[in-house]
Amino acid sequence: MSETAGVAKAEAPGLGAWLAFGACLIAVFMQMIDVTIVNTALPSLTADLGASRSAQLLVISGYALAFACTLLTAARIGAMVGRRQMFLMSVAAFTAASVWCGSASGATELVIARVAQGAAGAGMAAQTIAILTAGFPRERHPLVFALYGGVAGFAGMLGPIVGGVLLTIDIGGWGWRSVFLINLPVGVFAFALAWKFLDRSRPEGRHRLDLVGAALSGLGLFALIAGMAQIQQHGWRLDLVAVTCSGLVLTAVFLAQQRRRTTRGADPLLRLDLFGNPGFRIGSMLVGAFFGLFTAFVFAASITMQDVLGYSPLLTGMVMTLFALGAGAGAIGSLILVPRWDIWALAAGIALFGGCIGAGGVYLHLVDGVANALLCAGPVFAAGFGVGLFGVQLQPMMLSGLDAKRMTEASGVLPTIEQVGNAVGLTVLTTVFFASHSLGGAIMMMGAIAAVALMLAALTVAMPSRAHRERAALSAS
Repeated sequence: MSETAGVAKAEAPGLGAWLAFGACLIAVFMQMIDVTIVNTALPSLTADLGASRSAQLLVISGYALAFACTLLTAARIGAMVGRRQMFLMSVAAFTAASVWCGSASGATELVIARVAQGAAGAGMAAQTIAILTAGFPRERHPLVFALYGGVAGFAGMLGPIVGGVLLTIDIGGWGWRSVFLINLPVGVFAFALAWKFLDRSRPEGRHRLDLVGAALSGLGLFALIAGMAQIQQHGWRLDLVAVTCSGLVLTAVFLAQQRRRTTRGADPLLRLDLFGNPGFRIGSMLVGAFFGLFTAFVFAASITMQDVLGYSPLLTGMVMTLFALGAGAGAIGSLILVPRWDIWALAAGIALFGGCIGAGGVYLHLVDGVANALLCAGPVFAAGFGVGLFGVQLQPMMLSGLDAKRMTEASGVLPTIEQVGNAVGLTVLTTVFFASHSLGGAIMMMGAIAAVALMLAALTVAMPSRAHRERAALSAS
């Protein structure tokens, strides 16, 4: 069996394939919830450990940076040693790092443990697409990706809520430590499922890790994402712009090095021929832009409701919950609408989101910021529905034109594109919105989000049709 195998009997998935998929869902739940759950515990751990302001930021950003900068390398290691082996090692490492976080005696130790946790999370995430595409036939991909994307999105939004509950009930008197220690039983369960049901085959052939490429990609992504994160915090200072530009230069050098390596017939860290497929190329642009847009929207919406419109945290949470429910309905609806309408369903979804946000900006202007939350309930739900319809089915659609081997090569590429999109979205948000941090700024931001969403709808229509994607996949096989 080839290295693309992640679950046995991919042609006819049975209970074992679904239980292996369950291990992936548990892993992504832990990985995503730990992005946001720590925000709730930050005041408590700061007081307990005496963490400085910089240490507090590193507790949050250290995880995200380690995750983003190691995805490509983790995907290649998975192809070398086997997806099952890499996934099991990463789940074990993530669980151990979570216990380390929960038992840290100082702020510096916690930051180091969070970096280890983020790198282990990348090890899990970088195998998932390869496992799912190998474990299920193409006709099941929309369903499994809908479930996978729904769990990932739900976990990120659930993080602050779960964190608040754990701090309130204070299991064993652990306080803030419980937000990390809760991963121990969850991680053990995920490991047990993966150990039992993931395919045990070893990869065929000999593969070598491109150490130069790993260093260039890691350093380039670190400088790029860290630079943009610092710009978000401190503004467009010359030194921070220089760091960000150095990241762009290193990334360009990395891409050139990967092209040369591919030409020589060596194993590259990133297969650039993936982008020769029109569906994957356009889909990559859509994924990066969408994640940047969505990150900016969620962050701006929460601050706008509380700081500009005067909503209470409870009312803000209710509005965002309604949006999340709409996204869940859109994810479910996509299973019916996308098979029927293909790319037009996705374009309609993101256009619906943009239209609702644009109408919301007009409404805030007309009422001078005195908004009726009940009146906005319908558009908020509809906006969420559009996001769910678009976001959940975008990845399986862009992968459907690739053969099985190329799908596994995308396992580390897609999450990396998502992370870069997140960083760019927050940086642009800082420039466009927080320069004024007022009602006018909020309306301007909503207009910008609506405009970008409508441009994404137009770009989505340029995606190859289902018939073209199927022909491309057959010719590549």
